Amino acid sequence: MPRTRTTSAEIGALRRAVARACRAGGASLLVILASLTPLRAGEHDASIAWHAAPRHLPLFVFTADGSGPMTLRQFRGRVVLLNVWATWCPTCRRELPTLDRLQKRLGGSDFEVVALSIDRDGAGAIAPFFREIGIKNLRIFFDPRGTVLGEYTIVGLPTTLVIDRGGREIGRITGPADWDTPEIAARLRRIIAGRANARVGESHDARNITEARANKNAWPQRSQAHIDQGETP
Repeated sequence: MPRTRTTSAEIGALRRAVARACRAGGASLLVILASLTPLRAGEHDASIAWHAAPRHLPLFVFTADGSGPMTLRQFRGRVVLLNVWATWCPTCRRELPTLDRLQKRLGGSDFEVVALSIDRDGAGAIAPFFREIGIKNLRIFFDPRGTVLGEYTIVGLPTTLVIDRGGREIGRITGPADWDTPEIAARLRRIIAGRANARVGESHDARNITEARANKNAWPQRSQAHIDQGETP
């Protein structure tokens, strides 16, 4: 299948991302490599790596617009699709509408798409971007320090983790996917139906936010180079 045509706006965004990465250091260039391969129409599910056993995920603090600091523990009891992205990532722009449609189709008490931006400007950058590309069902989540990059070993944008009801990673894809296809929806429905753990209450989440903040000095220093990519050129 031929690749979709890359627009001048996407080329400009990619050039700006490359410039940021070069200023931040060679390791940061890894973050934009996924942007070099545009999302193809009808491309889906081919690159998801499903793990033989669930993998533990450490907690870290990020922000929900209108709700303040939180951790993934707040989503315990739901299957979560954690998508790490940025407004300057060309393939993220193409992928996000498919995640928006997936959230509309499956979102609720058993499933949520958590689209986590690493933009330094947080909601100030994300809200107008969502309006521009027609996002209506995704909540605004952001991690302006880019902590997720080091904590979850993110080496390219976009990266998506499939997380079970217990908060453990069961699958991952680095690069874009078409998330609202019937095949992916059916696969996620099977995962949702597989477990029925009760969600952990918000009172437990407050305690874990404190614990995550207490451990922030142990966060990998290597993520700092990635965080710098949120600067405007």
